[in-house]
Amino acid sequence: MSKMREMREKFPNTQFWVDSCAKADLEYGIGIGAVGATTNPVIVSQVLQKELPEWEDTIRALYTQSPAATEDDVAWKLIERMGLRGCELLRPVYEQSGGACGKISMQTNIKYYHDWEKMADQAAYFHSLAPNIQVKMPISAAGLTAFEEATYRGVSVNATVSFSLAQAVALAEAVERGLKRREAEGLDTTHMTPVCTIMLGRIDDWLKKAVAADNLAVLPEALEWGGVAVFKKAYRIFKERGYRTRLLTAAYRNLYHWHELIGGDVSMTITAKYLKMFDNSGLEIRATMDDPVPQCWLDELQKLKEFRRAYDEDGMTPEEFEHYGAFITCLEGFFKGYDTLLQLIRPYQFGSPLAR
Repeated sequence: MSKMREMREKFPNTQFWVDSCAKADLEYGIGIGAVGATTNPVIVSQVLQKELPEWEDTIRALYTQSPAATEDDVAWKLIERMGLRGCELLRPVYEQSGGACGKISMQTNIKYYHDWEKMADQAAYFHSLAPNIQVKMPISAAGLTAFEEATYRGVSVNATVSFSLAQAVALAEAVERGLKRREAEGLDTTHMTPVCTIMLGRIDDWLKKAVAADNLAVLPEALEWGGVAVFKKAYRIFKERGYRTRLLTAAYRNLYHWHELIGGDVSMTITAKYLKMFDNSGLEIRATMDDPVPQCWLDELQKLKEFRRAYDEDGMTPEEFEHYGAFITCLEGFFKGYDTLLQLIRPYQFGSPLAR
């Protein structure tokens, strides 16, 4: 049996999504039990590169329909189209689950990470496009206000650009404030499914960079456990405090990022590459979420200031979130992904692509 399918059957509360909006990836993931999907500027640009021939007429039409449209205007309409295609593919899952699953995440313009009003307004707009859309925004200081406001407006949010316990707790509190505001006014929260991403692999990536930059002597195996350690601690705290936000894993780099979290009431957004790897891993499917991180690796990690900033609840203030190394590198990646998307669609404003 497929290992991912086996996990879903043994532990139905451990859900997984496809970290893609490519048609082939979604069909594969849904076929083995995926109950959601996600997009961001990097993903959309990668999908467009794979599927460009089937999107060329759409891109040309978007330019033609509105002669004054900028490449940014066309890019966001294209992002919508890809997201809505994912909505349709996931609609059966959404309907069968009564709205609990089957959603695709669409990300607000990353350039708005300092402007909570623009993020909240764009989130509300995406929410209006289809019932099974979840909206991603970064956990910056302004993002926390945006999450509360978007939640109050009825948006199911997905917090991203998130690498620390401090971010996860601040996000969960912001969502609770938004939900309570709705409830105080008698507004429905039944089908709202807020999630908070913790980007495990990007935590590990940043710790490795920090160790190399400071020329520190750390046992290398410990650096494969940083993201898992942060996530397991966040999971315990979320359960203890009864937060209604569900934790979501992302940015996979190794088997631990999947296998050490099985059995938890969590979601996992996994690329098709890693879904296939995990599917063929041969590892035993058992409950591991409550297994502690080996103390020897946790002791090594605790030596690192950058790990403690991510692991301790008071490791960072909201004003410090966007200055954490993993936040900066992730944002840079999103900006580059968006620039790549613009480069792909720019030639079509002239009616046909430039010679490749």
